[in-house]
Amino acid sequence: MDLVLDVADSYVLTPYVYPASWPEDGALRQILSLLVLTNLGAAILYLGLGAISYFFVFDHSLMKHPHFLENQVRREIKYAMTSLPVISIPTVALFFAEVRGYSRLYDNVDQSPLGWSGLFLSMISFLFFTDMCIYWIHRFLHHKLIYKLFHKPHHVWKIPTPFASHAFHPVDGFMQGLPYHIYPFLFPLHKVLYLLLYVFVNIWTISIHDGDYRVPGFLAGAVNGSAHHTDHHLFFDYNYGQYFTLWDRLGGSYRHPSALMGKGPMDLIRKLQGEGKRAGGGEGHHLAAKEE
Repeated sequence: MDLVLDVADSYVLTPYVYPASWPEDGALRQILSLLVLTNLGAAILYLGLGAISYFFVFDHSLMKHPHFLENQVRREIKYAMTSLPVISIPTVALFFAEVRGYSRLYDNVDQSPLGWSGLFLSMISFLFFTDMCIYWIHRFLHHKLIYKLFHKPHHVWKIPTPFASHAFHPVDGFMQGLPYHIYPFLFPLHKVLYLLLYVFVNIWTISIHDGDYRVPGFLAGAVNGSAHHTDHHLFFDYNYGQYFTLWDRLGGSYRHPSALMGKGPMDLIRKLQGEGKRAGGGEGHHLAAKEE
């Protein structure tokens, strides 16, 4: 995060957020900078990527589903935009610790214990580590003593849109984002790769809420996509994972997506539309018979 902080300090924040006379390594200056950058970055990623997904990927036919709420998109955006600033407060504390040098982030490839191969391995381990942590955090949030307090608001969206991706209670959102911040305190990670992975995480979070249920057959059993996560929203106790189905299989919570078996949300919509047409046709036939 210090890479972003350096650029922002030089070209954006000074002197609009704090006086130029404040020392660059001053704690207050860094904390204010991180608050601004975290909130601005979260809003841009959420609204920007969410809008791209909503207009170009999301199947708007899903809005005809019986579980799709009135004014749902507006409600998702409003909830997310009120939660993100609250989530940013503990997040900034972790970013501040990174900037102060308490993490294992490094600047140059030659600082990696395994060189270039270390970058690839750290990327893979980041995905598997965070997927494992999020699985258990997510499952914990479904415990009957916790669910209503923090996680239930996210399950209001039975048929989510991309804008539901960040529409969490602040405690829920921070807990599920915590593994991404913990990783660089435990394992070496290149700073640029960390930023790229942070963007990827946001893209992936939006993608599993985007209503595009297509997935290559050979990946359907291993990768947790939108079809898998939609079943989590609909059936509650299944598919807690973030990227992979590994921990759901180990934890006995895996459910093969209903959308891939012809029993998903779009199948229900088509069925209801077909029944409506048949009912309308029957009504028309009945009226014609009466006129005769």
